[in-house]
Amino acid sequence: MIRYTENGDVRLAYERFGEGEPLLLIMGLDFQMVWWPDGFVQKLVEAGFAVVRFDNRDTGLSTSFAPVEAPKPFRALLGRVPPVYTARDMLDDALAVVDAQGWSSAHVMGGSMGAALAQGLAAENPERVRSVISAMGAPAGIGVLRTLRYLRPGVFRRLARLGSDPEEQLVEIYRAVASPGYPFPEEWAREAARISHERHPRDQGTTQRQLAAGRAHRFAPLATITAPTLVLSGRDDPLIRWQAGRDTARAIPGARFVCHPGMGHAIPAELYDDVVGEIVSVTSRG
Repeated sequence: MIRYTENGDVRLAYERFGEGEPLLLIMGLDFQMVWWPDGFVQKLVEAGFAVVRFDNRDTGLSTSFAPVEAPKPFRALLGRVPPVYTARDMLDDALAVVDAQGWSSAHVMGGSMGAALAQGLAAENPERVRSVISAMGAPAGIGVLRTLRYLRPGVFRRLARLGSDPEEQLVEIYRAVASPGYPFPEEWAREAARISHERHPRDQGTTQRQLAAGRAHRFAPLATITAPTLVLSGRDDPLIRWQAGRDTARAIPGARFVCHPGMGHAIPAELYDDVVGEIVSVTSRG
């Protein structure tokens, strides 16, 4: 069931599953919460978590911002586009969702851009974060040049050849970053794309606005994070080099780094049990 809460003028859509240890899932750049697979969420519920996933501002059923004509995401990444909002606003969105559950704190898992937001919450609001799971991400707040070094350029050439059908675009984006060592979940990806498109058609300007938001905020140093931290990466991630996860873990005191061969920029169903086991281990220390 979709529920809503507010952070100022921004309305945030979220879903809650199960009862137990509070766990907030933060999605990545320009993707809706439905791309956290139901099967993965169910595994977390069975492991004893109350799981909440939500649409970041500017995606899905949460508040959208004005469309951008001819968006230029790389100009935003380089700081040449004025921000409409900042990553701090997005961190406050996450806290508003936590508050709506009546939780004083929660375990926080973020994927891709969401990994940076999870790191930011732990560094800037340590009293609200019990443990951190940073998945398929890079260190937060390292600047654009170091971030670009972690990106694999080949995937962008593939994404430049997307067709015009909006649902098919979503499928092909997911295919481009999926795990090369595991079967592509065609049926699930097409269903997630259909649901995503029906909830809110993709606005390519969201990518630009969210990238600009990250550039507009100075994250606290990762060395200040005190929450138990797990960093997950795919050895064969087509988008972000696995070394980004390694370096994230090195920057956070006591963090554990796990790199899965064959895994890409998403957690394949075949690894759900292993990943959930790793999450249970780190959250038990939080």
